[in-house]
Amino acid sequence: MGERLKDKGAIVVGGGGGIGGEIALALASEGARVMVNDPGGARDGTGTDTSPADKIVERIQKSGGVAVSNYASAVDYNAAGEIVRSCMDHFGRLDILVNAAGINREKMLWNMTEQDWDMVLKVHLYTTFNTARWAAGIMREQRRGRIILSTSSAWLGNIGQINYAAAKGAIVSFTRAAARELGGYGITCNCLAPAAATRMTVNEEVKAGFKKRFEAGVLTKEAYEALINMPGPEWVPPIAVYLCTDEAWNINGKVFSAVGDKIGIYSEPIETIQIFNNGKVWTLEQLSDLVPKTLLTGYKNPRPPEPPKDKRG
Repeated sequence: MGERLKDKGAIVVGGGGGIGGEIALALASEGARVMVNDPGGARDGTGTDTSPADKIVERIQKSGGVAVSNYASAVDYNAAGEIVRSCMDHFGRLDILVNAAGINREKMLWNMTEQDWDMVLKVHLYTTFNTARWAAGIMREQRRGRIILSTSSAWLGNIGQINYAAAKGAIVSFTRAAARELGGYGITCNCLAPAAATRMTVNEEVKAGFKKRFEAGVLTKEAYEALINMPGPEWVPPIAVYLCTDEAWNINGKVFSAVGDKIGIYSEPIETIQIFNNGKVWTLEQLSDLVPKTLLTGYKNPRPPEPPKDKRG
Protein backbone atom coordinates (compact mmCIF):
# COMPACT_ATOMS: atom_id res chain seq x y z
CA MET A 1 0.00 0.00 0.00
CA GLY A 2 1.03 3.58 -0.64
CA GLU A 3 1.18 6.31 2.00
CA ARG A 4 0.32 9.54 0.21
CA LEU A 5 -3.00 9.68 2.06
CA LYS A 6 -1.88 7.85 5.19
CA ASP A 7 -4.48 8.09 7.98
CA LYS A 8 -6.59 10.66 6.15
CA GLY A 9 -10.32 10.35 6.78
CA ALA A 10 -12.37 10.02 3.61
CA ILE A 11 -16.01 9.69 2.66
CA VAL A 12 -17.02 8.35 -0.74
CA VAL A 13 -20.70 8.97 -1.38
CA GLY A 14 -21.95 6.44 -3.90
CA GLY A 15 -18.92 4.30 -3.12
CA GLY A 16 -20.66 0.95 -3.40
CA GLY A 17 -19.75 0.25 -7.00
CA GLY A 18 -18.79 1.62 -10.39
CA ILE A 19 -16.54 4.67 -10.39
CA GLY A 20 -17.26 5.47 -6.73
CA GLY A 21 -16.27 1.98 -5.66
CA GLU A 22 -13.02 2.14 -7.60
CA ILE A 23 -12.19 5.53 -6.08
CA ALA A 24 -12.86 4.18 -2.58
CA LEU A 25 -10.49 1.28 -3.23
CA ALA A 26 -7.83 3.59 -4.64
CA LEU A 27 -8.03 6.02 -1.72
CA ALA A 28 -7.61 3.14 0.71
CA SER A 29 -4.65 1.81 -1.28
CA GLU A 30 -2.86 5.09 -0.51
CA GLY A 31 -3.54 4.79 3.21
CA ALA A 32 -6.80 6.72 3.59
CA ARG A 33 -9.40 5.42 6.02
CA VAL A 34 -12.56 5.28 3.99
CA MET A 35 -16.24 5.49 4.83
CA VAL A 36 -18.08 3.87 1.94
CA ASN A 37 -21.52 5.45 1.80
CA ASP A 38 -24.13 3.90 -0.45
CA PRO A 39 -27.82 3.18 0.15
CA GLY A 40 -27.65 0.59 -2.63
CA GLY A 41 -30.42 1.88 -4.85
CA ALA A 42 -31.08 0.71 -8.38
CA ARG A 43 -29.96 2.64 -11.45
CA ASP A 44 -33.21 4.64 -11.39
CA GLY A 45 -32.86 5.44 -7.68
CA THR A 46 -35.41 2.97 -6.36
CA GLY A 47 -34.83 0.43 -3.58
CA THR A 48 -32.04 -0.07 -1.06
CA ASP A 49 -29.34 -2.70 -0.55
CA THR A 50 -26.52 -2.80 2.00
CA SER A 51 -24.39 -5.27 0.07
CA PRO A 52 -22.72 -2.89 -2.44
CA ALA A 53 -21.08 -0.80 0.31
CA ASP A 54 -20.23 -3.90 2.33
CA LYS A 55 -18.51 -5.57 -0.61
CA ILE A 56 -16.21 -2.59 -1.21
CA VAL A 57 -15.42 -2.39 2.50
CA GLU A 58 -14.60 -6.09 2.55
CA ARG A 59 -12.23 -5.69 -0.39
CA ILE A 60 -10.47 -2.79 1.32
CA GLN A 61 -10.12 -4.68 4.58
CA LYS A 62 -8.79 -7.80 2.84
CA SER A 63 -6.11 -5.62 1.26
CA GLY A 64 -5.05 -4.35 4.69
CA GLY A 65 -6.92 -1.06 4.56
CA VAL A 66 -9.36 0.56 6.94
CA ALA A 67 -12.96 1.09 5.88
CA VAL A 68 -16.50 1.16 7.25
CA SER A 69 -19.90 1.00 5.57
CA ASN A 70 -22.63 3.60 5.74
CA TYR A 71 -26.04 3.15 4.12
CA ALA A 72 -27.71 6.53 4.73
CA SER A 73 -29.11 8.53 1.82
CA ALA A 74 -27.30 11.83 1.46
CA VAL A 75 -30.34 13.17 -0.40
CA ASP A 76 -31.62 13.94 3.10
CA TYR A 77 -29.95 16.99 4.65
CA ASN A 78 -29.84 15.68 8.22
CA ALA A 79 -28.78 12.19 7.12
CA ALA A 80 -25.85 13.78 5.28
CA GLY A 81 -24.86 15.48 8.52
CA GLU A 82 -24.93 12.11 10.26
CA ILE A 83 -22.72 10.62 7.55
CA VAL A 84 -20.11 13.31 8.18
CA ARG A 85 -20.36 12.97 11.95
CA SER A 86 -20.07 9.18 11.67
CA CYS A 87 -16.83 9.58 9.72
CA MET A 88 -15.50 11.82 12.49
CA ASP A 89 -16.58 9.29 15.12
CA HIS A 90 -14.84 6.42 13.34
CA PHE A 91 -11.68 8.11 12.11
CA GLY A 92 -11.38 11.28 14.19
CA ARG A 93 -11.02 13.45 11.11
CA LEU A 94 -12.40 14.24 7.68
CA ASP A 95 -9.91 15.21 5.00
CA ILE A 96 -11.52 14.00 1.80
CA LEU A 97 -15.07 14.05 0.46
CA VAL A 98 -15.83 12.39 -2.87
CA ASN A 99 -19.36 12.50 -4.23
CA ALA A 100 -19.90 9.84 -6.88
CA ALA A 101 -23.61 9.27 -6.25
CA GLY A 102 -25.79 9.16 -9.32
CA ILE A 103 -28.87 7.75 -11.00
CA ASN A 104 -30.40 8.17 -14.40
CA ARG A 105 -33.88 8.22 -15.85
CA GLU A 106 -33.67 8.83 -19.59
CA LYS A 107 -36.59 10.40 -21.41
CA MET A 108 -37.04 13.12 -23.98
CA LEU A 109 -38.22 16.45 -22.60
CA TRP A 110 -41.78 16.04 -23.83
CA ASN A 111 -42.05 12.61 -22.15
CA MET A 112 -40.28 13.35 -18.88
CA THR A 113 -42.34 13.21 -15.71
CA GLU A 114 -42.01 15.48 -12.72
CA GLN A 115 -40.77 12.51 -10.71
CA ASP A 116 -38.09 11.70 -13.30
CA TRP A 117 -36.88 15.28 -13.07
CA ASP A 118 -37.02 15.51 -9.29
CA MET A 119 -35.35 12.18 -8.55
CA VAL A 120 -32.35 12.80 -10.80
CA LEU A 121 -31.79 16.33 -9.53
CA LYS A 122 -32.18 15.28 -5.91
CA VAL A 123 -29.70 12.42 -6.08
CA HIS A 124 -27.10 14.50 -7.89
CA LEU A 125 -27.61 17.99 -6.48
CA TYR A 126 -28.93 17.37 -2.98
CA THR A 127 -26.18 14.88 -2.18
CA THR A 128 -23.63 17.34 -3.54
CA PHE A 129 -24.82 20.24 -1.42
CA ASN A 130 -25.77 18.28 1.69
CA THR A 131 -22.48 16.44 2.13
CA ALA A 132 -20.30 19.37 1.07
CA ARG A 133 -22.16 21.71 3.40
CA TRP A 134 -21.54 19.52 6.45
CA ALA A 135 -17.97 18.67 5.45
CA ALA A 136 -17.07 22.31 4.79
CA GLY A 137 -17.56 23.31 8.42
CA ILE A 138 -15.10 20.69 9.63
CA MET A 139 -12.59 21.33 6.85
CA ARG A 140 -12.76 25.08 7.42
CA GLU A 141 -11.91 24.64 11.10
CA GLN A 142 -8.92 22.43 10.33
CA ARG A 143 -7.97 24.64 7.34
CA ARG A 144 -7.51 21.71 5.02
CA GLY A 145 -9.69 19.54 2.86
CA ARG A 146 -10.26 18.00 -0.52
CA ILE A 147 -13.69 17.86 -2.16
CA ILE A 148 -14.12 15.93 -5.42
CA LEU A 149 -17.49 16.16 -7.18
CA SER A 150 -18.79 14.21 -10.17
CA THR A 151 -20.08 15.80 -13.33
CA SER A 152 -20.23 14.34 -16.83
CA SER A 153 -19.72 15.44 -20.40
CA ALA A 154 -23.54 15.37 -20.37
CA TRP A 155 -23.37 18.88 -18.91
CA LEU A 156 -22.55 20.00 -22.46
CA GLY A 157 -25.95 18.66 -23.52
CA ASN A 158 -27.13 15.07 -24.05
CA ILE A 159 -30.19 13.98 -26.00
CA GLY A 160 -32.63 12.07 -23.81
CA GLN A 161 -30.93 13.10 -20.56
CA ILE A 162 -32.11 16.64 -19.97
CA ASN A 163 -32.53 16.04 -16.23
CA TYR A 164 -29.08 14.44 -15.93
CA ALA A 165 -27.48 17.16 -18.06
CA ALA A 166 -29.09 19.91 -15.96
CA ALA A 167 -27.85 18.31 -12.74
CA LYS A 168 -24.33 17.83 -14.04
CA GLY A 169 -24.15 21.39 -15.32
CA ALA A 170 -25.24 22.65 -11.92
CA ILE A 171 -22.49 20.60 -10.26
CA VAL A 172 -19.88 22.35 -12.42
CA SER A 173 -21.22 25.72 -11.28
CA PHE A 174 -21.35 24.49 -7.67
CA THR A 175 -17.72 23.40 -7.92
CA ARG A 176 -16.57 26.76 -9.21
CA ALA A 177 -18.45 28.65 -6.50
CA ALA A 178 -17.32 26.33 -3.69
CA ALA A 179 -13.70 26.63 -4.84
CA ARG A 180 -13.89 30.39 -4.45
CA GLU A 181 -15.62 30.26 -1.07
CA LEU A 182 -13.39 27.59 0.47
CA GLY A 183 -10.03 28.05 -1.21
CA GLY A 184 -8.79 30.59 1.31
CA TYR A 185 -9.15 28.00 4.07
CA GLY A 186 -6.90 25.45 2.41
CA ILE A 187 -9.82 23.51 0.92
CA THR A 188 -9.90 22.60 -2.73
CA CYS A 189 -13.01 21.66 -4.67
CA ASN A 190 -12.59 20.06 -8.07
CA CYS A 191 -14.81 18.19 -10.46
CA LEU A 192 -14.42 14.99 -12.47
CA ALA A 193 -16.23 14.27 -15.72
CA PRO A 194 -15.46 10.58 -16.12
CA ALA A 195 -16.77 8.13 -18.68
CA ALA A 196 -16.64 4.43 -17.94
CA ALA A 197 -18.58 1.24 -18.52
CA THR A 198 -20.80 0.89 -15.45
CA ARG A 199 -24.46 0.04 -14.84
CA MET A 200 -25.17 3.76 -15.26
CA THR A 201 -23.71 3.98 -18.74
CA VAL A 202 -23.66 0.56 -20.40
CA ASN A 203 -26.51 -1.91 -20.15
CA GLU A 204 -28.83 -3.37 -22.76
CA GLU A 205 -31.40 -0.58 -22.45
CA VAL A 206 -28.76 2.13 -22.73
CA LYS A 207 -27.05 0.41 -25.64
CA ALA A 208 -30.40 0.21 -27.43
CA GLY A 209 -30.82 3.96 -26.94
CA PHE A 210 -27.36 4.63 -28.37
CA LYS A 211 -28.20 2.44 -31.38
CA LYS A 212 -31.41 4.35 -32.05
CA ARG A 213 -29.52 7.65 -31.98
CA PHE A 214 -26.88 6.27 -34.32
CA GLU A 215 -29.51 4.97 -36.76
CA ALA A 216 -31.30 8.34 -36.60
CA GLY A 217 -28.06 10.10 -37.53
CA VAL A 218 -27.73 11.89 -34.19
CA LEU A 219 -24.51 9.98 -33.37
CA THR A 220 -21.63 9.39 -35.75
CA LYS A 221 -20.31 5.85 -36.13
CA GLU A 222 -17.19 6.81 -34.18
CA ALA A 223 -19.20 8.33 -31.32
CA TYR A 224 -21.52 5.32 -31.22
CA GLU A 225 -18.65 2.83 -31.06
CA ALA A 226 -16.91 4.86 -28.35
CA LEU A 227 -20.07 4.84 -26.23
CA ILE A 228 -20.69 1.10 -26.43
CA ASN A 229 -17.01 0.26 -25.91
CA MET A 230 -16.20 2.52 -23.00
CA PRO A 231 -13.26 1.49 -20.77
CA GLY A 232 -13.98 0.25 -17.26
CA PRO A 233 -14.19 2.41 -14.12
CA GLU A 234 -10.76 1.26 -12.90
CA TRP A 235 -9.17 3.84 -15.22
CA VAL A 236 -10.72 6.82 -13.40
CA PRO A 237 -9.34 6.78 -9.80
CA PRO A 238 -5.74 7.97 -10.36
CA ILE A 239 -6.73 11.55 -11.16
CA ALA A 240 -9.23 11.59 -8.28
CA VAL A 241 -6.60 10.35 -5.81
CA TYR A 242 -4.02 12.80 -7.13
CA LEU A 243 -6.39 15.70 -6.50
CA CYS A 244 -6.66 14.53 -2.87
CA THR A 245 -2.90 14.58 -2.25
CA ASP A 246 -0.76 17.33 -0.77
CA GLU A 247 0.84 17.85 -4.18
CA ALA A 248 -2.51 19.12 -5.50
CA TRP A 249 -2.85 21.80 -2.81
CA ASN A 250 -3.17 24.63 -5.36
CA ILE A 251 -5.51 23.00 -7.90
CA ASN A 252 -8.96 24.39 -7.26
CA GLY A 253 -12.22 24.87 -9.14
CA LYS A 254 -11.22 22.84 -12.20
CA VAL A 255 -13.10 20.22 -14.22
CA PHE A 256 -11.11 17.19 -15.35
CA SER A 257 -12.21 14.51 -17.78
CA ALA A 258 -11.10 10.89 -17.41
CA VAL A 259 -11.78 8.24 -20.03
CA GLY A 260 -9.49 5.22 -20.30
CA ASP A 261 -5.90 6.46 -20.50
CA LYS A 262 -7.01 9.99 -21.44
CA ILE A 263 -7.13 12.71 -18.80
CA GLY A 264 -8.16 16.18 -19.89
CA ILE A 265 -9.15 19.53 -18.46
CA TYR A 266 -12.02 21.75 -19.56
CA SER A 267 -11.39 25.35 -20.58
CA GLU A 268 -12.64 28.23 -18.52
CA PRO A 269 -16.04 29.53 -19.68
CA ILE A 270 -15.29 33.00 -21.02
CA GLU A 271 -16.83 35.42 -23.46
CA THR A 272 -15.02 35.04 -26.75
CA ILE A 273 -16.54 37.80 -28.88
CA GLN A 274 -18.27 41.05 -27.96
CA ILE A 275 -19.95 43.79 -29.95
CA PHE A 276 -20.73 47.33 -28.77
CA ASN A 277 -23.10 50.06 -29.93
CA ASN A 278 -21.46 53.33 -28.82
CA GLY A 279 -23.54 53.57 -25.66
CA LYS A 280 -26.85 53.19 -27.50
CA VAL A 281 -29.58 50.57 -27.12
CA TRP A 282 -29.37 47.99 -29.88
CA THR A 283 -32.16 47.84 -32.43
CA LEU A 284 -33.51 44.57 -33.81
CA GLU A 285 -32.43 45.65 -37.29
CA GLN A 286 -28.85 46.10 -36.13
CA LEU A 287 -28.78 42.75 -34.36
CA SER A 288 -30.34 40.94 -37.32
CA ASP A 289 -27.53 42.30 -39.46
CA LEU A 290 -24.56 42.03 -37.10
CA VAL A 291 -25.09 38.94 -34.90
CA PRO A 292 -24.66 36.39 -37.72
CA LYS A 293 -21.57 38.25 -38.98
CA THR A 294 -19.87 38.66 -35.60
CA LEU A 295 -21.04 36.71 -32.56
CA LEU A 296 -22.05 33.66 -34.62
CA THR A 297 -19.06 33.41 -36.93
CA GLY A 298 -18.42 29.71 -37.46
CA TYR A 299 -21.52 28.73 -35.48
CA LYS A 300 -23.34 25.46 -36.22
CA ASN A 301 -26.72 24.49 -34.79
CA PRO A 302 -26.19 21.25 -32.80
CA ARG A 303 -29.52 19.85 -34.02
CA PRO A 304 -30.70 21.86 -37.03
CA PRO A 305 -34.37 21.74 -38.03
CA GLU A 306 -35.69 22.00 -41.57
CA PRO A 307 -34.95 25.52 -42.79
CA PRO A 308 -37.90 27.91 -43.16
CA LYS A 309 -39.64 27.68 -46.52
CA ASP A 310 -38.25 31.01 -47.68
CA LYS A 311 -34.70 29.81 -46.95
CA ARG A 312 -34.90 26.53 -48.88
CA GLY A 313 -33.11 26.24 -52.18
